[in-house]
Formats: sequence, structure tokens, C-alpha cells
Amino acid sequence: MTNVTVWNENRHEQKNPVVSDIYPKGIHGAIAEFLQEDNYEVRTATLDEPEHGLTDEVLENTDVLVWWGHLAHHEVDDSIVEKVQQRVLDGMGLVVLHSGHFSKIFKKLMGTSCDLKWREADEKERLWVVDPSHPIADGVGEYIELEKEEMYGEHFDIPAPDELIFTSWFEGGEIFRSGCVFKRGNGKVFYFRPGHETYPTYHNEQVQLVIKNGVKYVSPVNRKRPVYGNAKPLEAISAK
Repeated sequence: MTNVTVWNENRHEQKNPVVSDIYPKGIHGAIAEFLQEDNYEVRTATLDEPEHGLTDEVLENTDVLVWWGHLAHHEVDDSIVEKVQQRVLDGMGLVVLHSGHFSKIFKKLMGTSCDLKWREADEKERLWVVDPSHPIADGVGEYIELEKEEMYGEHFDIPAPDELIFTSWFEGGEIFRSGCVFKRGNGKVFYFRPGHETYPTYHNEQVQLVIKNGVKYVSPVNRKRPVYGNAKPLEAISAK
């Protein structure tokens, strides 16, 4: 069984009654609930727990880490970020959601500013599937339409994705690479754009399906990890 940890800074839920009304169990609780429907073994972790809930034991027993953050990226301890990065390089999957594009861990793995245009105007978002053969798009139609969302617009300052699954169009005219896969070391990272805290986006069944598919796709493969460093020859080497 795949072990999933859903991490959320859990600050908007404490400060904004609109958010707590939409997500009474927190954004992490809402995501954990629908992932459990697919029989994942799910735990949650939040910023204000000791070690942000990401102890060595938790990370070692996490196959996929789902990350949502916004207000408090700067409060995440650098030592925890380094541990998460190493786990990704060792094979752990990472799903980064919405404003997690500015998280320390995503920027560290991307090596760029990860900046973008944004606007809050209650506008329609249409996420077009641009790779219909991709497993993350399994069960999704030609597009997902969200009545109201925050706008993110290009240029999105990220490396060229290894795989691009969704591109968003917004009512105000912008477009955005909204579903991207990156391969880092032995691990995979899936960035998925929608999920502004004041909209019920994570209650949308199509959004839930994409996140479920994303967790499955970035899950570690069942194989021994490569051994690095000085290596003995597999075959006899003829002396010259």
C-alpha cells in the first residue's frame, strides 16, 4: 500500500472564516479524505507541529508527499527542506499544489524563482488536457472547468517540464502551464495549479481525480536504488 503524507501550513484555516467554512478539517483534511477513498494509507502533517510534522521517521515511511503552502513559506525550516529534497532524490514522490509553487522545497528542486503573474477576480479557469495519453489525465475529459479561481499567468519561471499534462486558460485572457511533471534524481514531482484557499476547488471531483492520479504516478517504483560512487567492474578488464 502507498503511504501518503499530506502537508499543509494550516494558517488560512486559523485566520479566515471563509476558508474554515469551506475546509472545516483544513485543506490537508479535505485532501486526505478523498485520497483515503483510493485506499492510500494517509497521514497529515502541519507547519506548527514539531519538525513541521515531517520527522525522519515520517519521511522515511512516506512514499508520496503532498504539499500545500502560502502564507508561511519562510517559516519552513531549511533543514526540513533539505531532508525532503533528499527523499525526493532517493525516490519519494512529491505533489505540489497551487501556491506551493513558492515553497522552499519546490524552488530548491526547480532551481529557479518559480514566479508568475496572479490575480484574484473570481474568474473562470479552463484546464485543457494537452497530453491525453498521460496517466495523470486518466478519466478526465478534454478539459476541467472551474467557475471561480485565482488566476496564475505566464511567464511561469520554472524549468521546461519533463511532461506537460494541463494548460489553463483564464477568463481574463492569460494562459498557464498548470500540470507539470519533473524528474529529479530517482523521484518525480507533479505540480498542479488550482486550489486557492477561498474557493471549494478541492471538493471538485475532477480536481480530486487528478490529484489521485498524480499521487499514483509519482509513487516510487519497486526497485533497488542505484549505487553511486566508485564501482568494481562487472566484467574482467584485460590488462594493457
